[in-house]
Amino acid sequence: MRLLAAAFCALLLAACASGGPKGNKQEAARINTQLGIDYARNGQLQLAEEKLQRALEQDSSNALTYAALAFVYQQRGEAAPAERNYRRSLSLNPDDSQVRNNFGAFLCGRGKNAEGVEYFLQAVRDRRYTTPEVAWTNAGVCFRTQDPDKAEGYLREALRINPGFPDALSQMIALCVQKQDYLRARAFVQRYEQSGAPASPQVLWQAAQAEGALGDWDAARKYQIRLKREFPDSEEAAMMLKTYQTDER
Repeated sequence: MRLLAAAFCALLLAACASGGPKGNKQEAARINTQLGIDYARNGQLQLAEEKLQRALEQDSSNALTYAALAFVYQQRGEAAPAERNYRRSLSLNPDDSQVRNNFGAFLCGRGKNAEGVEYFLQAVRDRRYTTPEVAWTNAGVCFRTQDPDKAEGYLREALRINPGFPDALSQMIALCVQKQDYLRARAFVQRYEQSGAPASPQVLWQAAQAEGALGDWDAARKYQIRLKREFPDSEEAAMMLKTYQTDER
């Protein structure tokens, strides 16, 4: 969701940048779309839906409005209207790779992995798409369980484009732990830490697992203590407590 949320922020920028001389209804629709996106970013989904539906009444040809409405439905767990609005958005503007990425993430979340990855690949083939590492990373996430080797290829493409991209690095850590390739997991943990990205419970837990498997119990313990101290209510902290006995000094 973090990647998808980051992608949604770009919709707000697109809404703000789409101003200019227009008819009264089109301008009103643009303003309502912008307000709807802003409400959605703040978690006010009902208000967001109302503004976006009003925008469509004023201008039913705005692809951005459909994309934003799809995101609102997705956040509410309403899959059918979310998919319908994503498809409508892309039918109006089939070259919007930001929406391709968002729709791909939606499809993968619904278990439609092959179709979802195809949208990611369409996005990365678009030379105008400014964040291809996001789509490559999403493709890796989508295929990590189904085809780990293919997932690794996608993640490596993300890191080729942006070697310090934290989301791709964290997914490579998870993939290496999944493959029990703990030395490489350690290396990617080091790269993640060097990227300056904030610690996450997932990375700390996977780092603890990798160091424990490699027999470096001091390093493993440090990650365990950090996980317990910084993210005490996380699922990873609960899993750790079931696996290890960690007593802080």
